[in-house]
Amino acid sequence: MDYTRLFKLDGRVAVVIGAGSGIGEESARGLAAHGATVICADRQLAAATGVAQSLGGPHRARWIDITSTASVNEFFRALTGEYSLDIVVVTPAVNVRKSLVAYTDEEFDRVVGLNLRGTFLVLREAGRIMSEQGRGSLIALASIRSQVVEPGQGVYAATKAGIVQLVRTLAAELGPKGVRVNAIAPGVVDTPLTEPIKSQREWYEAYAMKSVFGRWARADEMAGPVVFLSSDAASYVTGTVLFVDGGWTAADGRFAPPLE
Repeated sequence: MDYTRLFKLDGRVAVVIGAGSGIGEESARGLAAHGATVICADRQLAAATGVAQSLGGPHRARWIDITSTASVNEFFRALTGEYSLDIVVVTPAVNVRKSLVAYTDEEFDRVVGLNLRGTFLVLREAGRIMSEQGRGSLIALASIRSQVVEPGQGVYAATKAGIVQLVRTLAAELGPKGVRVNAIAPGVVDTPLTEPIKSQREWYEAYAMKSVFGRWARADEMAGPVVFLSSDAASYVTGTVLFVDGGWTAADGRFAPPLE
């Protein structure tokens, strides 16, 4: 075993969906830095193009709308005509923070349609291709909300818990084909999705103190876990949820008792 090559991704193609900003952008940068050719995919093509161009080299941008079956299928069909498919990371999510009894049908459909159904469409199509190849790593973004929740997070939390179960099931189904499927569950991360929280100081600080580090995560701190799960360092890791939450789900946080 050459341990110096555990995290090397030379010669591999990584598709990062949601690469135009936030965790997706940083994932693309991390994968490219470790040698992968990155396809930066996003519904905001201009943003994805900017990221791909900043990476230089062979990296490219592609448009995709993961709420559309036709778009997802066409995206992967066109991609496999040009590239192999070694790594797929799916990051997009939306949240409507509202009590369940106040949720409208349209809001429910919007959150579930992007977060859960969109992730399912990507996992299904990429899973089919990787199954035929006999290799690949699929990574979906879940959340601490798949495990713990607070008022106003019910539908979002349900989608993230659903993603975890999709990942676990697909890992069991595709493992015999040589395909690994995992989820990453961030805590609170400084991204465009969390902008409404950052604008309210009390809310922002309360979230920061829930981490044992006393701060929010940076989006770039998610790149390492993505690279790990993409690489040979994780060759025996599948069906798992990697919590990257600064200790949020480990520590109670309500009271710090005095210790001798």
